[in-house]
This record gives sequence, C-alpha cells and structure tokens, in this order.
Amino acid sequence: MRTPRSAPHAQHARWWYLLLLLPVIATLWLPWFNRSTPALAGIPFFYWYLLAWVPLSALCSAWVYLRTRHLH
Repeated sequence: MRTPRSAPHAQHARWWYLLLLLPVIATLWLPWFNRSTPALAGIPFFYWYLLAWVPLSALCSAWVYLRTRHLH
C-alpha cells in the first residue's frame, strides 16, 4: 500500500508541471524563430528549430513524469 505524501511535498512537486510550458512557449513565440539563418545542412532555421522541439518536448514530458509520478 502506498503512503500518502505530505501536502507541502506534493505542492513543491507540482511546480515541475511548469516545465511543460517551455515547449509550448518556444514553438508559439514566432518572432523568436521566424528567420532562415542559421541554416543547418541547408535547412532553414525555421524548420530545424521546430523539428528540434519534437524530441525536446518528449524529454520535457518524460522528466516531468519522472519527477511527479508519485502524485498520481
């Protein structure tokens, strides 16, 4: 049987959910990446920046899950 966590610890762990905002903000703030340079292997910055956030978003999600799985 699992023992319940203390309320202050659970409140502290919920701050990890803010990390999930990072990929959202980084991909929706268009002025930050609306340019073609620097190109990477001929791919404009706009495209490779967005594609780079696919694995980064997965890593952020996995990290938040690992840090907060005791809350579920």
